[in-house]
Amino acid sequence: MLSLNFLSTIFAFIPFAIFFYLLLFKKLSLLKVSLTTLILTTALVIVYWQVFPQFIFYSYVKGILVSLDIFFIIFGAIFLLDILKRTGIIKNIFYYLESISPDYRILVIILAWFFEGFLEGTAGFGTPSTVVAPILVALGLSPISAVVIALLGNSTSVAFGAAGTPTRIGFFGINDPSISIYGSLFNLVGLLVPVAMLWVLVSSQKNRKTQFLEALPFALWSGVAFVVPSLIVSFFGQEFPSILGSIFGFIIILLTTKAKLFIPKNIRRFNNAKTAVANLSLIQVLFPYLILILLLFLGKFFLSQAIITIPFGINHQINLFNPGFAFILTAIFVLVIKHESKNFDFKSVNTAFNQTIKPYLVIAFMSIFTQLMIISSQNSSGHLSIIELIAKIFQSHLLPFFAPFIGAFGSFITGSATVSNLMFGNFLNLTSLSLLINPSIILALELVGASAGNMIALADILTAETVVGLKNQEIRIINKIILPCFIYLLLVATLGLIFIR
Repeated sequence: MLSLNFLSTIFAFIPFAIFFYLLLFKKLSLLKVSLTTLILTTALVIVYWQVFPQFIFYSYVKGILVSLDIFFIIFGAIFLLDILKRTGIIKNIFYYLESISPDYRILVIILAWFFEGFLEGTAGFGTPSTVVAPILVALGLSPISAVVIALLGNSTSVAFGAAGTPTRIGFFGINDPSISIYGSLFNLVGLLVPVAMLWVLVSSQKNRKTQFLEALPFALWSGVAFVVPSLIVSFFGQEFPSILGSIFGFIIILLTTKAKLFIPKNIRRFNNAKTAVANLSLIQVLFPYLILILLLFLGKFFLSQAIITIPFGINHQINLFNPGFAFILTAIFVLVIKHESKNFDFKSVNTAFNQTIKPYLVIAFMSIFTQLMIISSQNSSGHLSIIELIAKIFQSHLLPFFAPFIGAFGSFITGSATVSNLMFGNFLNLTSLSLLINPSIILALELVGASAGNMIALADILTAETVVGLKNQEIRIINKIILPCFIYLLLVATLGLIFIR
């Protein structure tokens, strides 16, 4: 029996081994890797686990239904972002930021921390660093510094990115609201991220120590201004911590900056910065975001209980509240108000669809893969399920320490906290239950770890490089980010150990 369990464990790890090998060593695209992993896993559950055919069918149907939810979120977010770009709203944001303070350290933190946090909360999936990195270059940063700082900013807010997708989809079926609350609590460590941004920002300056210490109070205050409101908002749902945390945080920073609290005494500027020009009023710039927040709130409180249950053994529920529709409606409002609806030529629809289809397919393949691991217990072979076999490997009371690193590794190789949660969430949940540890705490630790790991996500690095004109600088970028990422994970892991005592 021991040798049989050992053989089953080897087979259970084969899909993960193939996934990592193809992605890291063969350097295939995530789409090809996820498809290959799914095909291999399907073959294993048919041949070795001898899963009953109807359960394999159920897994495919449920995986597709789960991923459809994410399709509408990604599509709606990219559609809205493209409309905001085409109508000139995005480029006007920078002009109004400059009016807050001319100090480049303040501007960079506002852009890379609060604006990225809002973009992550609404769109996610690499959008923040892709949008902000070119703006930072326009501000006067070198391309390499712009990419590093943008990637650092795309971390803490990822836990609740794309209106809560990492928990909404990544932990689909677990449905425990306390995961979001615990996640926001552990995410308080993120208050140190603006400090890391500041250090990278001034590292090329001759008087970098002086410039760093001058702006350190502002960096710390910026961290607090985001993570504390995010924690408070987490009690209202997983959709809002990153969106409202960044908005409330920005308002706090705006007020304290105008009151000259926590800001550097000496104003530092870039000599090569480009001057921004505005052709829209502040109300016109803010209007789409106000409409979006209103629609998200209305959807959350009026549609979140509207559920359609799929019968016939699939055991799936469709929630009629999908943030993607709020993004689409907001975009339509913008077009109507700016009188561009008649000239609408579906370019934004095509852009959104083209950018959505690949991440959707990856999510679909990984969702089916996850479902297959779960239902592999429904077999005629008598073997333990894939999930149970993997869970046994991690049955250690150090699990709270390891969970953030597991999540970070998943984000590193897949470029998505959502996919990381899909890959590892179920077996971490099962392992924590077997150890009599609150699974909500373990999953929250994994969630926050996946967010931190997003700093070094290979897919996001490649995308950010492309938009600023860099090539083959991945190792250099990772070397600049790996230390802040490791410190983040170490602090979260230590909190995890303390929390379960």
